[in-house]
Order: sequence, then C-alpha cells, then structure tokens
Amino acid sequence: MAEQLEFFPVPSPCRGICQSDERGYCRGCMRSRDERFNWQKMNDAQKQEVLRLCRQRMLRKLRAGRAEPDEEPQQPSLF
Repeated sequence: MAEQLEFFPVPSPCRGICQSDERGYCRGCMRSRDERFNWQKMNDAQKQEVLRLCRQRMLRKLRAGRAEPDEEPQQPSLF
C-alpha cells in the first residue's frame, strides 16, 4: 500500500481535560503519559499511530460502558 503524503502537521488530540483515568490514560484524549509528553518529538507517522490507538482505547471504553460524558459546560435553556 502506498504511503499517503501529509501536507499539514498532525494536530494534538488534546481536549483540555488532562486528567488520568484508572489505567493511566488521559480522560480527554486517551493518550498515555509517555504519548502526551513525547508528542512534540514524534514524527507524523508516529502521531498517526498514537491517534489510531486513542480511537481504539475510546471505543473499548465506550463498549465497556464506562464512558464518561464530555465535561463541556451546558448552556441552560433560554425557553
């Protein structure tokens, strides 16, 4: 399979929650401590692999029924 060229840098998956769960993964982005600390040193292929792992971890967590709701503020109803 041909490698896809990346024209834009891979953005950080950080969602600003930055708290570790019981397994040591960030509750917001599902990265491990090492993945968070080394993000700036990784090349795009490594970052893509971390993103793949994060999606996999989130799906596993959702399937297990332990998913936590997003910690985004909710606007009260105006009506």
